[in-house]
Amino acid sequence: MHTMTEAEFSTALRDAGLKATAPRRTVLRVLETRQHADAAAIFDEVLRDLPDTSLQAIYGVLSALTDVGLVRRIEPAGSPALYERRIGDNHHHVVCTQCGAVSDVDCVIGEAPCLTPSNTAGFAISTADVTFWGVCPDCQEQRA
Repeated sequence: MHTMTEAEFSTALRDAGLKATAPRRTVLRVLETRQHADAAAIFDEVLRDLPDTSLQAIYGVLSALTDVGLVRRIEPAGSPALYERRIGDNHHHVVCTQCGAVSDVDCVIGEAPCLTPSNTAGFAISTADVTFWGVCPDCQEQRA
C-alpha cells in the first residue's frame, strides 16, 4: 500500500465530504502503520501529536472515517473492534486463537465476494467477510 502524505490525507478527507481536521489526519496516519489496531491503541498513538484529544473523540473520528469508507472496521469474536486502512478489496483475516494477532488474507476464491452462498435469500451479494482462526507462527514457536 502507498504511504500517503498529509496533503493526500487532506484531499481524501475532503473528497469523502469530511473536513480535514488534525484528529482525522492523525488517525489516518496512525492506521498507515498500525493495521488492525483497536481504538485504545490508536488513541495512545494520537496522544503523542494531539495531547488534548480524548478517547471519545477518537471513537467519533473512527466512526466518521468508517462511514465514508476511508477506514474498515472488523470485529473478530472476543476482540474489540479493529480498524484498518486496507479498503475496497474484500480481503479477509486470520486471527491467532492464542495471542489475538490478526493478518490479512487475500480473496479466497476469485473476485469479490470470493464465496458463493448456497442460498442468497434474494439478496444481491456484494462482499463476503471471512475470519480464519488458527495459531500464528510466533505462538507455534513458543509451543515447540
